[in-house]
Amino acid sequence: MPKKNIHTTYKDGGWRTIQEGRKTPLSSHSTKDRAIKASIKQAKKDEVEHIIHGKDGKIQDKDSYGKDPMPPRDRIH
Repeated sequence: MPKKNIHTTYKDGGWRTIQEGRKTPLSSHSTKDRAIKASIKQAKKDEVEHIIHGKDGKIQDKDSYGKDPMPPRDRIH
């Protein structure tokens, strides 16, 4: 079974760490910075992707903490 990605989201005046497929947040925070730190910690533990959303719900950034079978390669021209 594939592991579920972690999201940092905003809802009802607070920031949350959410795992895909779960109805309840893993944690809730008063600031975006604290929520991101908690989300990164969980994403590293689970070796999954961390997706950061803005207050409007749009994706602002992504970071992968998993073992990527096809990592990016540097191109030398």
